[in-house]
Amino acid sequence: MSSLSCSPAVPPESAAACSAVVTQVRKLAEETWAVRIHCPEIAGAILPGQFLMIRPATGSDPLLGRPFALFDTCLSETGTAEELEFGFVRIGKLTGQMSLWQPGQKVSVWGPLGNGFPVPQCRRLICVAGGIGQTPFLAVAREALGLAAYGSPARVCDTRPEVSLCYGVRSAGYLAGLQEFGMPGLRVRIATDDGTAGHHGLVTDLLLQELEDAPADTHVYCCGPEPMMHAVGKICLDRSRPCWLSLETPMACGFGACFSCVTEVRQEDGSWDYRRTCVEGPVFRAEQLISG
Repeated sequence: MSSLSCSPAVPPESAAACSAVVTQVRKLAEETWAVRIHCPEIAGAILPGQFLMIRPATGSDPLLGRPFALFDTCLSETGTAEELEFGFVRIGKLTGQMSLWQPGQKVSVWGPLGNGFPVPQCRRLICVAGGIGQTPFLAVAREALGLAAYGSPARVCDTRPEVSLCYGVRSAGYLAGLQEFGMPGLRVRIATDDGTAGHHGLVTDLLLQELEDAPADTHVYCCGPEPMMHAVGKICLDRSRPCWLSLETPMACGFGACFSCVTEVRQEDGSWDYRRTCVEGPVFRAEQLISG
């Protein structure tokens, strides 16, 4: 194992620290919420799979912001991205507060951060999500299907792949965002641990079914619990299918200064080193994270 070797910790030039205003808070599913904020500086630049750090504008409890992946941007009447929405599960102090936020609440935001998912260059794209891991795939699917554009300048998806979402949760009550995912061209398949919706079993069962008749030019994007992502990455590596994994590593600063989110990453020479999820990630190629 080599020692920690990373580039100097400096905030990314593309990131902006903004004062934003909450415009909507809505419940998506059991203990799952979405917050929409007015923040044109970030909404116009953020890419699918990138994240932002957010905290209340005042007070020191909690002191640090928390990372949240983009769910989608919202356009103004002139067609410019002025608002963005992110989802979360209520599990801690900040997320408990956030579920009670009201329109007009002022918040501090920093973003966009991280590398996000690449523009899909394939005939077929399979997105695999577990738990709250479906969050980044709304924007991924909309971009791939030509229904929306992201970034400044806007990214261009030269291909129009077939797009599927395999989405697994423990029970039907935790399915979040299904209405939003009901877009033309997107095939959604559901798996639940208890069989209350869709396939009774693991979301990896659905992935294996999808890959049975998938063309060689098929890519897989994945986000969710670490064991699930490891299984998805292994399936794809065994079948020589390109796969990208979006880690949900806890973060403190969001730009690499604190080194609290390091993860082991395989180097080109086969050795392992550490990389910061918030800077070099959160999206990595599966072969960078999983042993063969």
